[in-house]
Amino acid sequence: MAFIACHFHWGRHELMALEHAERRRWCRAISSINRRLDGVRPNPFELV
Repeated sequence: MAFIACHFHWGRHELMALEHAERRRWCRAISSINRRLDGVRPNPFELV
């Protein structure tokens, strides 16, 4: 939850309102954005 809060500046109440699976989706999306910004090539073997 801290990972999402740090990147999107969402508060505890907004984060707690999300289902666990939804929080995981946001973490994957943030990680994907960060990799793109860092110029990291996609891993073809990474499970999405």
